[in-house]
Amino acid sequence: MAKNYQIDINQGSALKNILLFSLPLMGQGILQLLFNAADLIVVSKFDGPDSMGAVGATNALINLIINLFVGLSVGANVIVAKDFGSRNKREISSSVHTSMLLSIISGFILSIIGIGCSKFFLIWMDTDEDILPLATVYLRFYFSGILATMIYNFGAAILRAIGDTRRPMFFLIISGGINVVLNLLFVIVFKMGVAGVGLATALSQCVAAFLIVLVLMKEKSEVHLDLKKLHINQTKLIQILKTGLPAGIQGCLFSFSNVVIQSSVNSFGKVVIAGNSAAQSIEGFIYISMNAFSQAAITFCSQAYGAKDLKMVKKILYLSAACATVVGLVMGNLTAFFAEDFIRLYSHDNPPDLQLFAGKRRLQIITSTYALCGLMEVMVGALRGIGYSVLPMIVSLLGACGIRLLWLATVFQIERFHCIETIYMSYPISWLITFIVHIICFVFAYRKAKNTVNSF
Repeated sequence: MAKNYQIDINQGSALKNILLFSLPLMGQGILQLLFNAADLIVVSKFDGPDSMGAVGATNALINLIINLFVGLSVGANVIVAKDFGSRNKREISSSVHTSMLLSIISGFILSIIGIGCSKFFLIWMDTDEDILPLATVYLRFYFSGILATMIYNFGAAILRAIGDTRRPMFFLIISGGINVVLNLLFVIVFKMGVAGVGLATALSQCVAAFLIVLVLMKEKSEVHLDLKKLHINQTKLIQILKTGLPAGIQGCLFSFSNVVIQSSVNSFGKVVIAGNSAAQSIEGFIYISMNAFSQAAITFCSQAYGAKDLKMVKKILYLSAACATVVGLVMGNLTAFFAEDFIRLYSHDNPPDLQLFAGKRRLQIITSTYALCGLMEVMVGALRGIGYSVLPMIVSLLGACGIRLLWLATVFQIERFHCIETIYMSYPISWLITFIVHIICFVFAYRKAKNTVNSF
């Protein structure tokens, strides 16, 4: 039964396998964002724009703090997938148990940091004083459930390594549905405001973590989890850190630039923050859809590399890039065309013109060029899949993040260009340049990997 969920890239049509893997993952991501959007919509409709701004103002900060640790789950995904490709059952088991214990340790550390430093971080981001208390409350509730989030992410990464993206999607449907119900209950009935939204998120993540652990414990394949066998294998830990830590640092670098950008957005006031928050929520649907093919590139390139099939690696890259481009172009341009209609979904009956303008312009500028981001992410996924994680981290540091920070420090400071649109333009410019550099890096990395495989 368990094998029905597995996808081996070396068996059957590569495009079919990529789609079978990516579509449930895309659905999972879209559902997650729908549930997150429900947070914003519920507090906006029933608790006011200040609450919406408070929740939205924490997004970049949450991503910054957790990306380092969630990046470690990418390392787990790569290592388990590589072992799966080489059919080494003992190595797979060791990777699984090391990964799950690492998720627990990481979750505890992250929970302490998040709860203890929430207000300090928000002040550092220059969060509007009107929404600072609400944002602090939401953030602390959110981080109270971060241990469960880490367990779910690592467990889902293990299942993705064997091509299983369907069961994590089912678990998300269940936990997300619970999240929406609890949102409505806590905010409308109990009048808890942002505290209710944060508590609902934490509780729903606990459900997702429980389900992912339960299925791994019942799993009959190589990724079976036995809680008594949880341990840290030093070799596996080093392998996970070698791949996952750079991935996490890269995620942090992107998030750090987004925090700086959010700080710049915050300087325009809470009305602009609300419009920007709505646009961020909307564009996330496109990003997560394209990112599904980046995850496919990571998993299947790792499987193919473990099987020493570099021709398949290149084929996976081309197919994943093509799929991400199509999704980015279609969804991105449709979103840009209906930008104002989407922003109104997150607003009161008569939202301020400035709120509409900020959200609409963000969508028009960013989503119309989002395919570049998808291509960039697929290149990163392929590089990680063949064992290169530090390289894309460095490129991201010097490319996407460095360019955005330089843009804000120079162009944005010019009086003529000191506007919200200038901030948004930093995204497509950084994507294009970073994508080009990643292509060059992959060519050299592929040649080196080819020489290594041929030497065996």
